[in-house]
Formats: sequence, C-alpha cells, structure tokens
Amino acid sequence: MKLSSKTAKKMLDDALGKTPHDGWIKHSICVGDAAARIAKALNLDTEKAKTLGYIHDIGKTISFQNHVMDGYNLLKQKGYDEEYCNICLVHSYLNNDVNCTAGGIPKKIPFRTQFIQTHEYTPYEKIINLCDLLCTNRICTLEQRLIDIMVRRGVYSNTVYHIKEAYKLKEYFDNLLGYNVYNLFPEIKENI
Repeated sequence: MKLSSKTAKKMLDDALGKTPHDGWIKHSICVGDAAARIAKALNLDTEKAKTLGYIHDIGKTISFQNHVMDGYNLLKQKGYDEEYCNICLVHSYLNNDVNCTAGGIPKKIPFRTQFIQTHEYTPYEKIINLCDLLCTNRICTLEQRLIDIMVRRGVYSNTVYHIKEAYKLKEYFDNLLGYNVYNLFPEIKENI
C-alpha cells in the first residue's frame, strides 16, 4: 500500500505530546521537506522523498532506543509497501554498514544487520541518509548536525568513521548536483 506525505504528516501530528519529547517530529518534517528539495533538483519524485523523510523516525512513536526496528515493523503491520518500511531500517546506517551510524555500535539484531549489508540503497534512501544528517528541527550544516549528535549521544569508537562517511555522502550529492547541496538551502546561512 502506498503512503502519502499527507498521511505521513498526520501520523507525525497524531504523535505530538505522546512521546518523551517532540523534537523528533520537527526533525522528521525538516528531513522530509529537505529531501523534497534535493529530489526536485535531481528530477526525482518530490512526493516520495518528502513522505520517506516524514516517516523515517516513525518508530519513535513506540520507542526511541529501538526506533529503527519498531518503525519497520509498525509500517509492515499497517500494510505499507516495502520502500516505506525500509526507510526506517536504512536511514541511520551509511555504506551498507550497521556500524556506520551515530551514537555508538548498535546491539546486534541479525535481521537488521543482514538487511543493511545486502540491501541496495535507492537514491531516495541516500537522500534521506543525507537529510537526516542535515536536519535538527531546521536545516543546518553537516558540521552543526554532527556536533549536535555528539553532544547529545557522546563520542564512540565508530564516531570518526561515521563522520568521514557522512562527508563522503555529502560530496556524493555535491558531485551529482554539480554544486554544493547547501545551495538548495539559502536559509542555512541564517542557521549558522
């Protein structure tokens, strides 16, 4: 079953006040809106990009610690197409590596590890990976976001690896676009 940005946004609106904090909701809206801009610049489906961005952290309606698996399972149970379920799994992991994530080495979940290692990331999933690293409750530079993550979650053995790969991901989109991805977000200057 297809999921629209309108339905995804309603899911976010319905979650307001029902989780330990609402910051993730504003973050998800920022990710979706930023993803739509990048998709438009790449002549991709902006509605799909926005929807995937809105829904990527939906597992936080169940738990924060296991939101990746919870989001995947929640959307599967609701009968949504794989691409919507999959974004919950892949949004936190770069390079098909479950260890290339912020906040330390995750606990081992065989299904998740196998999925991340073998799944071919779609252009939309890569856009969400990047936008997840460019958004707090507003668009910001990669440096600002990475510092935000380290302040909140700490520094771990995989932090430098994750930072290097995050910069490679931004460079990938800079090259694909033919210009700095920040050019799509003039408001980023106000957020520095």
